[in-house]
Amino acid sequence: MSANLNELQNATVGMTVGVIEVLCLQPFNYCKNMMQQGQPLSADPRVLYRGVMANAVNMGSCTMIQFAVGGSLKKLVSGGEQRTLKMHEEMGTGIAAGVTSALVGSPLELIMIQQQRTGKGSLETFKSIANPNNFFRGFLGAAVREGLWTCGYLSIPPIVRRNLREMYPDKFDTDNKARVPAALLGGLFACYLTQPFDTVKTCMQGDIERKTYGTFTQTAKKISEDGFTAFYRGATFRYGRMVCAVFMMDYLQAAVGPLLYPSAFK
Repeated sequence: MSANLNELQNATVGMTVGVIEVLCLQPFNYCKNMMQQGQPLSADPRVLYRGVMANAVNMGSCTMIQFAVGGSLKKLVSGGEQRTLKMHEEMGTGIAAGVTSALVGSPLELIMIQQQRTGKGSLETFKSIANPNNFFRGFLGAAVREGLWTCGYLSIPPIVRRNLREMYPDKFDTDNKARVPAALLGGLFACYLTQPFDTVKTCMQGDIERKTYGTFTQTAKKISEDGFTAFYRGATFRYGRMVCAVFMMDYLQAAVGPLLYPSAFK
């Protein structure tokens, strides 16, 4: 999200970046979801990419919202001035943008996870969840996860990148060199703080019949019966995806904006 762009431009950049990320990294997401639910994995590309359209719409729309809301909040916080935001301002705008995006992302992830479990098409899956009891199932977990994830990829990398370039100008003489450690730290933050919430959300959305998992609290209690580490099932795949995603999205948000709207960056 850039203060140089208006809401529509930030939204367009966010949608583009989100779709590219999903198309490249969907297999990580599939493996993570299956491991969290204790389901077997498959190496068949048709299975690995099951639910990819719902996930592309999810990430495209969520990233669009995150960029648009985050960009607006940055302008609001800075008072329209061209200045570097303070750490708490940068992180606060990221968290707020992420929580807002969960209103759209949670139902779309429910469709994707149901497709991955059942192999049904998007329309058939949508019909099976289109009732008030299911549509926002797992929303709380999604909201917490999206808030911290958005902070992890939109707020932390710029902070780390700036500090590295200021503290070690000889070693990190370009943004691209500083992006790797920034992505590792951003991904670590986004993954391991949010993983328990994501696991609860995924288990809830994979069990819309409520045979094993009920409310958010009941689901968390059920998972905890297998020990604290049960909340971190699939974390390796999720961290791998997040590091790649943070690097990609940090790079793409800086590259796609000037490419689509060069006049805004003169």
